[in-house]
Amino acid sequence: MRLQEIGSAIRVARTAHGLTQAGLAESSGLSRTTLNQLENGVFPDIGVKKVQNVLDLLGLDLSVVRAARKRGPDFIRMACTSANVRYRETLTEDELVHALLSGKVPRNRRPHLRGLLEEAPQTVIKGLVEQVGKWTKPGKVEQNVLKLAETLHVSKRVIVWLTSA
Repeated sequence: MRLQEIGSAIRVARTAHGLTQAGLAESSGLSRTTLNQLENGVFPDIGVKKVQNVLDLLGLDLSVVRAARKRGPDFIRMACTSANVRYRETLTEDELVHALLSGKVPRNRRPHLRGLLEEAPQTVIKGLVEQVGKWTKPGKVEQNVLKLAETLHVSKRVIVWLTSA
């Protein structure tokens, strides 16, 4: 499980309990900004105790279970592999997910993301958008991919494909 999945579950539970971010943040000892970043999957790192405090307040539990043998394609891993083919330094899965959730290019990863958006098969990009899109509001990842494409001056082919998908 990725931190982004936990953040999404926290948002769903918080809204189901009728709580505001400010109220839950205060009760759990976090700032509202930290809780917002956690829910949106863009918080760089957070301790387990802090997450557990939030989960306890929402009646959720963090469990460690054996992963299923076959979950289906991991488009995040495929996209990173594709983006890293030409480069010594690698675009990490966390950097890619953060870029898709925030719409911001990670430092020193412009060539990686541009190559990914211009050269990866559409099925990989589509699967990537769907996989990461499960952790945020509908349409947010698509919007951020368009933002990244414009920032990186990606070819019109990609932008046309994204807007018609």
